[in-house]
Amino acid sequence: MADLIGLAVVFLILAFISYILGARGIAGLSMNIAKWLVIIFVILAIISLIF
Repeated sequence: MADLIGLAVVFLILAFISYILGARGIAGLSMNIAKWLVIIFVILAIISLIF
């Protein structure tokens, strides 16, 4: 599960760099991917704590 958080951080950094460089489409896509990776991580963490 730590890989999900690592990937989310990578996509978040990519989104910030893309936004600064003016590539807003790539920044939005990267932010969306990072958001979904964090959501999946939280869901899996809750499931693993319950079971």
